[in-house]
Amino acid sequence: MDDHNQHRHHSAAGPARGTAHEAPAAGTVTAPARYGHEGHGPDDDHVVHTHGQHAGHSTAMFKDRFWLTLVLSVPVVFFSPMFGHLLGYMPPEFPGSVWIPPVLGTVIFLYGGAPFLKGGRNELKTRQPGMMLLIGMAITVAFTASWATTLGIGGFDLDFWWELALLVAIMLLGHWIEMRALGSARGALDALAALLPDEAERITDAGTETVRVTELQAGDLVLVRSGARMPADGTVTDGQAEFDESMITGESKTVLRSPGDTVVAGTVATDNTVRVRVDAVGDDTALAGIQRLVAEAQASSSRAQALADRAAAFLFYFATAAGVITFIAWTLLGNIPEAVTRTVTVLVIACPHALGLAIPLVIAISTEQAARAGVLIKNRMVLERMRTVDVVLFDKTGTLTKGEPELKDFATVGGVDGQEMLALAAAVESDSEHPVARAIVRAARRRNLDIPRATDFTSMTGRGVQASVGGRTLRVGGPALLRELGLTEPAELAAATRTWMDRGAAVLHVVEGTRILGAAILEDAIREESRQAVTALQNRGVKVAMITGDARQVAQAVAEELNIDEVFAEVLPADKDKKVAELQSRSLKVAMVGDGVNDSPALARAEVGIAIGAGTDVAMESAGVVLAGNDPRAVLSMVDLSRASYRKMWQNLVWATGYNIIAVPLAAGVLAFAGVVLSPAAGAVLMSLSTIVVALNAQLLRRVKLNPSEVH
Repeated sequence: MDDHNQHRHHSAAGPARGTAHEAPAAGTVTAPARYGHEGHGPDDDHVVHTHGQHAGHSTAMFKDRFWLTLVLSVPVVFFSPMFGHLLGYMPPEFPGSVWIPPVLGTVIFLYGGAPFLKGGRNELKTRQPGMMLLIGMAITVAFTASWATTLGIGGFDLDFWWELALLVAIMLLGHWIEMRALGSARGALDALAALLPDEAERITDAGTETVRVTELQAGDLVLVRSGARMPADGTVTDGQAEFDESMITGESKTVLRSPGDTVVAGTVATDNTVRVRVDAVGDDTALAGIQRLVAEAQASSSRAQALADRAAAFLFYFATAAGVITFIAWTLLGNIPEAVTRTVTVLVIACPHALGLAIPLVIAISTEQAARAGVLIKNRMVLERMRTVDVVLFDKTGTLTKGEPELKDFATVGGVDGQEMLALAAAVESDSEHPVARAIVRAARRRNLDIPRATDFTSMTGRGVQASVGGRTLRVGGPALLRELGLTEPAELAAATRTWMDRGAAVLHVVEGTRILGAAILEDAIREESRQAVTALQNRGVKVAMITGDARQVAQAVAEELNIDEVFAEVLPADKDKKVAELQSRSLKVAMVGDGVNDSPALARAEVGIAIGAGTDVAMESAGVVLAGNDPRAVLSMVDLSRASYRKMWQNLVWATGYNIIAVPLAAGVLAFAGVVLSPAAGAVLMSLSTIVVALNAQLLRRVKLNPSEVH
């Protein structure tokens, strides 16, 4: 067992105690968060996505191109003879009016269509056709055919300028809606880097000097003051302090670090000043290792194509095959002009407008609904993956538990009243801000006990606290206190506390002089919401697992109380993502729920990473979902929303592409012998109607109820 876990066991048996400084809450980043916890940066419109069809594209780029394309589309559509014929009006004519659609249409094609042309080229190179290639093919064919018609080449009547303009505008709108809904301006690796201070106090022969962290070298001595962050990994050489390691471990308890103990970059000395010898800097620190794990996990995450891209890929192959067959068939019939007309029509209408809005509208409405339920969705694939999750892996502390101690029981030796002992313990602890002190005081007040006034309060770091109550000298502390006083726990008391100690509970003894009065037993409090969440997930056919760095007996006690299916205990911070990989190796799809920096690689590796909003910036950046609160029942909202959204996506895609199954063959002329041929204009009208139906159908998602308090 490593040094960290040795301290963990020490704290479980009897929490190390420092001066009256409140330890930061579990997973809290004590340095100011860079942009707050809303999941959006200050420049949200300038998000750059690095994966999928939006590679290299920003939200602002799609927005700007959409508005300019929309403005240019108005005159293109208005002056289009085909559109005028559909609505029964004649576009006005004046010198140069015939050039308005081709000139503005060319600008739209080159400027508004650029992202799709570039994306289509990339999809073609990688042999993974998707939405971009389908759109790129349609607008390229429309552009070429329209210029041929405008210039009178080949004698074709294929004026698709207005169709080109509307197709580009609607597709830009769809991509803008999607990216706007999912935008986030921060990155997990940036958030990790932000945990390090910019400067450090280096100790020299002449005193101390302030230097940049990058100037530190192994072997340097640094002074870390109370409330300051460790600038590098090192070993304490002088002094002792309680360190808040929650940003690394996700565990709420502060850990006592004394001379000879190792400390990690990014952690905080909460109560005292210590001197530390630097052991590792830069890429050799534990924090840098976590950065590498996050990067590797993100790179290895599933690259499954989104549902819309799979539908687009099908349409691309379908349209290409239909186009080739159409051209060959009409050519064999000896009608080359008709072969070209039919083929162009097939290729243009094969990319329905509705396909560009089918998924983005569902995503936009789903993310809006989720936000109202306190769930921030950052990754579009989450909406498709969550419904397939086989197991939800919860980090224990701060997720299934409250991350703070709670009085579970107390016991006394013969002749001592339990209520009186608890009141005396609360009196001694009243001036301490340590989490266990607050738990004891809170328990006494909840029982309406009369807490007497204490004087001469003293904190004995690593052992406990001492105070005078009504002239009586009382101490409250763990095993270290008893060892210092040379006391042995009475057999009758040991019989009552042993079971609790075996399951990892913290046992604090109340001592008057050299007499042990009794003991208070504290454990990390389990959230009542956790019971409901676990049961509801299992009712939906989803397994529940728990992972923690705590001792196995501690983890097992929580697991048994919550009826959890599988437990991973005593897991080192760097190994959590390996447990996710282990579950995945069993062909299980994993949703990971966590709040600490050490959870970040696991969050990135899981099919769905869900971060607790009260946790660290890094955890939230590594996850695809952020829960605004810490209610684990919100995971149920994600399951229900994912299933409802996926159904709606399929319905929209079926509607958006369904007409192609009929329209494309008709456009190809399979019923030409019967006098039934779908004209380009009629195909365009069907596209518009399909878009309206898709938009209305997506609105039905607003009926999905996502209230965590109503889970069942």
